[in-house]
Amino acid sequence: MGVSMGTARAWVERWERQQERYAVDREERFTVIADVVEHVTAGCARPLLLDLGCGPGSLAARLAARFPHAEIVAADMDPLLLELGRTHHADAARYVDTVIGEEGWTGALGLRRPLDAALSTTALHYLPEPALLRTYRSVASLLRPGGVLVNGDHFTPDATPCADLTAHLGRRRAERTGGRAPEDWRSWWDAAARDPELADLLDERSRRQATRAGCGGDSQVTVSRHAELLRRAGFAHVAPVWQFGDSTVLVAIMGETGGLPARVRT
Repeated sequence: MGVSMGTARAWVERWERQQERYAVDREERFTVIADVVEHVTAGCARPLLLDLGCGPGSLAARLAARFPHAEIVAADMDPLLLELGRTHHADAARYVDTVIGEEGWTGALGLRRPLDAALSTTALHYLPEPALLRTYRSVASLLRPGGVLVNGDHFTPDATPCADLTAHLGRRRAERTGGRAPEDWRSWWDAAARDPELADLLDERSRRQATRAGCGGDSQVTVSRHAELLRRAGFAHVAPVWQFGDSTVLVAIMGETGGLPARVRT
């Protein structure tokens, strides 16, 4: 079910353009995430990084360019996006097919040492709270003391008037900077469905979605609730480090003694 390099390049480039509609100051957010990694891994000869919900490798490729000596593991459950990443950004990461948040999902990662950082951007919002807590606990169990989880996403503020305002500001900013993108998320997938080279991967994607019906969706977890879940998962310190509108980079830091005892990790 592979794709040619030319096809992968074309579809990844289109993915990058359509994502500009949704991620406010997308490149700045990627840069902030990398700045956090730079700070946390200072002095590490070969940092170990995990890209959670990697899609076609957008974040992994940027991290690989900035940290050429890092070992990057990129995890996702979408067979089409994974194949595009494996083909177009083959040297950026080791790509792993796993369902983040399901019981035992970390076993597929094949990690042989503790992580320095786990990173995600616009990928974890589909997890309902129980799966999100399991994911945070699993990641905490993989990180070294002092390691970080960095989540860049759209987070709903606690108060509804603030949520409406931050969403509006984010939309207006996106219109000014990326609103001229030629297609949106839905039209990208509709166009991909017409490419015969992607047919087998799309069939596999549809099969998986059918078996997981009702397991996902936008969970609308607020910033403060994310912070609470992260602390319950064993992170010692949690804080936003960058924000525009409802687009936020949230950082959670392990304590110097590590996370939860193994008996309570899931």
